[in-house]
Amino acid sequence: MRNINERLDKLRTLIEEPDFLQGKGLSNEVNIRIFCYAAEDEMAVRHFISQIVADQSVTAHLVECDLYKIFISVCEDMDIIDAIGEMEIDSGKSFLLEQLHSIATEDAFVQKMQYAPHIPGDVLLITGIGDVFPFMRVHMILEALQPYFSDIPILVMYPGEFDKHSLKLFGRLEPNSYYRAFDAV
Repeated sequence: MRNINERLDKLRTLIEEPDFLQGKGLSNEVNIRIFCYAAEDEMAVRHFISQIVADQSVTAHLVECDLYKIFISVCEDMDIIDAIGEMEIDSGKSFLLEQLHSIATEDAFVQKMQYAPHIPGDVLLITGIGDVFPFMRVHMILEALQPYFSDIPILVMYPGEFDKHSLKLFGRLEPNSYYRAFDAV
């Protein structure tokens, strides 16, 4: 694998290409790209994201959706954020996970991610994937997003591996099938 900084530079170039922004060359598939990186490169990726989102010279308009922040927001909306720790102690991790799955659903995430109108040049940038595991898996979010974001590109910053057929978080966990995306770089 090439140096993470070189790959991030290539990603920046990709984000500004008109073909990427318009979804050209994807054989009428949805414009979802996945940028995979090793978990140990997380800090370099976070730095890149903060820089590129704030950079006024970037022609694309990056709309960052940090899944961890969305997860916290969903929990706050349900007024359970303060009870989570106690729930784990009292009822165990399995029960907590089951309860959080019933509250922090794909639909709840998508509802928080939606905005209008989508403008040509917008890119939905999904981050925080490793932070929401095991509460949410990215393949589930991508399936739920497709009807709402078919007109703009979706760029997923993924701490793991993607072999064009499945996603493997952190390069270690059981892979989840997902075939409707393309490698970003």
